[in-house]
Amino acid sequence: MVSINTQNILFICGGAFGGINKVISKRLNTNAIGYKAKEDGEKIDEENFLKYVTPHDIRSFGLIPELIGRIPVLSHLNPLDNSALSRILTEPKNSLIKQYVKLFELDNVELSFDKKVLDFIVEKAQDYKLGARGLRSICEAIMLDAMYEIPSQEGESKLKIDLAYAKKKMSSSTLNKLKVA
Repeated sequence: MVSINTQNILFICGGAFGGINKVISKRLNTNAIGYKAKEDGEKIDEENFLKYVTPHDIRSFGLIPELIGRIPVLSHLNPLDNSALSRILTEPKNSLIKQYVKLFELDNVELSFDKKVLDFIVEKAQDYKLGARGLRSICEAIMLDAMYEIPSQEGESKLKIDLAYAKKKMSSSTLNKLKVA
């Protein structure tokens, strides 16, 4: 065992904390499903229980008190909406879509996506509750076969991913078997 003085160390903890909403709803004396107002008349935002998180909640969730004591400020982030996920998918300099286009460019293949496909990817990320990290998994499920087949085919210089192709690839993907509670 090694002792470390954490006095001058800044801890930033983040994550999905799946299931903590049940801990928070229990403390708020409500259910994760259904509607119930607090006794003082304030309505509880049942869509985003994380806004009510306290150190007691994260302790009940399983974090050790020694760590919680080193985290003086707790905050939450609002869930990403479709618009934000769509922007993450397409806008940054190294966005997923731009990465795939560049990857196919290396094999002299011009790759393009229908707008409906991008909406489909975002919709699946929301359906499976995967957030921004899930965008890559969904894109991989759709693009995996093409990434290996197209470069080896002679004469293929363009590939347009349409909605029918994306749905076909998702239906045969293991991601399609995700159960959403």
